[in-house]
Formats: sequence, structure tokens, C-alpha cells
Amino acid sequence: MLSELVPVLPEIVLLAAICGVLLVDLWVPAERRQVTYLLAQASLIITLVTLFVVQPEAPRVVLHGAYIADDMSLLLKAAILIITLLVFVYSRPYLEVRGMMQGEYLVLGLCGVLGMMIMASGYNLLSLYLGLELLALCQYAMVAFRRDSPRASEAAMKYFVLGALASGMLLYGMSLLYGMTGSLDIMEIHNQLVREGVDHLGLMLGMVFVVVGMAFKLGAVPFHSWVPDVYEGAPTAVSLYIGAAPKIAGFVLLMRLLVEGLGAMHAEWQVILAVLAVASLVIGNVVAIAQTNLKRMLAYSTISHVGFILLGVLAGTTQGYASATFYVIVYSLSTAAAFGMIVLLSRRGHEAEELSDFKGLNERSPWFALVMLFVMFSMAGVPPFAGFYAKLSVLRAVVQVEMVWLAVIAVIMSIIGAFYYLRLVKMMYFDERHDDAPLQQGRGFQAALSANGVAILALGFYPAALMSLCIAAVSW
Repeated sequence: MLSELVPVLPEIVLLAAICGVLLVDLWVPAERRQVTYLLAQASLIITLVTLFVVQPEAPRVVLHGAYIADDMSLLLKAAILIITLLVFVYSRPYLEVRGMMQGEYLVLGLCGVLGMMIMASGYNLLSLYLGLELLALCQYAMVAFRRDSPRASEAAMKYFVLGALASGMLLYGMSLLYGMTGSLDIMEIHNQLVREGVDHLGLMLGMVFVVVGMAFKLGAVPFHSWVPDVYEGAPTAVSLYIGAAPKIAGFVLLMRLLVEGLGAMHAEWQVILAVLAVASLVIGNVVAIAQTNLKRMLAYSTISHVGFILLGVLAGTTQGYASATFYVIVYSLSTAAAFGMIVLLSRRGHEAEELSDFKGLNERSPWFALVMLFVMFSMAGVPPFAGFYAKLSVLRAVVQVEMVWLAVIAVIMSIIGAFYYLRLVKMMYFDERHDDAPLQQGRGFQAALSANGVAILALGFYPAALMSLCIAAVSW
């Protein structure tokens, strides 16, 4: 029995660390809050090391089928932990300046990571749902973290109501699948569908509810209305957290439920994902053009990127799944860097979340203007950055399954979307600066942000290493 707990050791270590951080924070005076921060970062690093130490050589299912340790869970958990490390580094100066550097933010963030890790290894409908709800409840609380902000409270209420609706739909879909197959295990559901066939109204209805629930969580059109409001209304440190690693968790939920569990129904859910992908690409890119608030622009950009991720999944091939995995990791890195740039330009009494705040950034800091250029070009899909290879690999996968019309729509929308990314680059390099205030963030912050920008460029020049890991992760 104890041997079954070995693959679960990373989650156990993180849970113990969360309890430790929570207890230490009770006794640490407010002026020494950096101790809690350092413990939170140490917790992530120790969990990351444990993850690689206990990873079995072959996929292993434990806890009566509720938990799986395989290559996909290893890769995506590692990405979640590394990106959350960056998120905490970027969040620290923002929270300290505004008097919000409290243990609650760090504990909620770590609990959210625990939920994401459970989702990454969930191999049972209940374990997947529990991981999802642990993450969601932490995010609701984090959005309302600034209690004296009416805008944050409004965003939290919208997020909570729509999130609860999405959770209800997902849970109802799962209950229908359980009723039709008689099992909660992902693999048993798959085997049952292969044996008995998928021509049943109950199965179709359950699949539709599951897809709708996941579309809400990912922010795909037409279930996207919460994304721009939450990104804009939440404190930037919280928007940074929500916009990065949780998208990886949403993607792994999509893979576990649709690809592994309902793979026999690929022809049915492929059509639904195609509609969601096209709608997300069109609405996300077109509406983003009208935004003057950078956080709202990044929210609509997120919606369009979700469209690309769905394209990779609906292709239904190893190339498509690997491309979508590569895409979601690159997207999370780019989003973390984009919000990190907002934090870099912010200071006490000033939220640098408008596009105009980036005017003349090249005169203030040529290096960080270059880093933001890396981020924007990567999101736009300009070579040689990582985003270009990510989009190219997704388009190649879609073309290989003879859905050229989807690839054409994606290319057209990418060209339209390039406008709002290049508009920000134009402001940084060709507009007169309105702000002469020096950049106030510390060297550690600047080093992490610089490394993030360089990683985006390096993954564009040398994508093969990460792509090979993604292919291994989805080669069942």
C-alpha cells in the first residue's frame, strides 16, 4: 500500500509545505513577510525536485485508478511549477508596494498549484473534478483579494457565478457518463465506449455538457464573457496567476476527458471543438483590436490562443496533441512575461495597464522594450520566436487531417491579430514617452523577466527539445 503513495509524493510534499507556510505566516511579523515568500518558493522547488525523483519509468496507475503518473503529467506538472515560480517572482514587488503581500496570496496560489497537479494526474472523474474545484475556489478568492476594490469584487462575483455554472454543467456531464458506462475511471470509460459503441443519446448529451463545462473553464467563445472582466478587475498579480499556469491545467483536463476518456467519440466532439475554435479565433482577435487596456487586450488574446489550442486537439493525431501541448506551454510563458512587464512599469499609485503607459519605453529601457517585443512577436506568431513555431505546428497538424479550411481561417485571424500586437511595439519604439519615472523593480525581478524573454526567443530557435518531450508525453 505504501508503494502506491510513492508516485503521489509530489502532491503530498506540496500539501505539507502549504500547511507549513500557513503556520509560519501566522507567527511572522508583517515587516518580515519575505520569509513566507521564500518558503513558498522553496516549496515549489522541492516539489519540482521530488517530481523528477519519484517519476516511474513506465506509466503507473495507483489509488484504485484515481491517479496516473505518466510522461504527460510529468511534463505539464513541471511546466506548472516553473511558471508559478516566475509568477510569484513577478507578483512580489506589486504586492509589497500596495501593502498586499500577505500569506493568503501565497497559500491560495500554492493550493491552486496543488489542484492543477491533481488535474494533471487525475485518471478518474472524481479526482479530476476535485482538482478543478480546488483550483477554481482558490482563484475566486484571489480575484477578490483586494477587498477595498469595487472592481475586484465585481469581477470575483462574475467569476464565481459563471464558474459555478460551468462546474455544474461539467459535473452533470460526468454524471451522465457514469450512468451510461457504470464507471468513473477514464480508461474503463474508454474501454466501455469501444466495446459498446457510442450511438446513444445519453452519451452524446454527457459529452456535450463536458465540453461546455471545459469551454467555460478555458474561456472559449461563447463562454468567454468572464475572461476580460476578471483580467481587468483583478489585481495585476492575480491576473498574472490566472492567465498563466491554470491554462495548462485546463488543457490537461481536456486531454484526459476528451482524448483519453472519450476518444471513441472523436468524430462527435471534433465538430463541437471546430465551432468553438473558429468562434474563439474570430471574436478574440477582432475584439482585441478595440481595446485600450492592456489587460483586456491580453484577455481577448487569450481567447484567440485557446482557439489555436483547440485546433491542435481536434486534429486527433499525435502531431496535433503534441502541437497543442507545445502551444499551451509557450503561451503560458509568454503571458507570464507580458503581465510581468505590466508589473515592471507599475509603481505606488500607478497601474501601468493602459497601452499608452508603454509609449516611449525604448527610451526609458531599451532592454525591456526588447523583451516586450519578444513577447508580442511571439504571441503574434512572428518568426523566429516560439509562438511562430507553435502556430505553425498546429496548422500543420490541422492540414494533415485535411481540414484546410480551418487552417485558412486561423491564418487570416492571426494576420488580423498581429495588428494589436504590433500596435504596442509601435508605441514602445516610435511614440514619445509620457512617463520618465525610473523602473523600480529589483535585480532579481529584472533577471527573471529577462530570462523569460530570452527563453521565448530560444524556444523559437531550438523548439525540437521541447517538442520531442511533448510528443513523448502524448504517445500512448
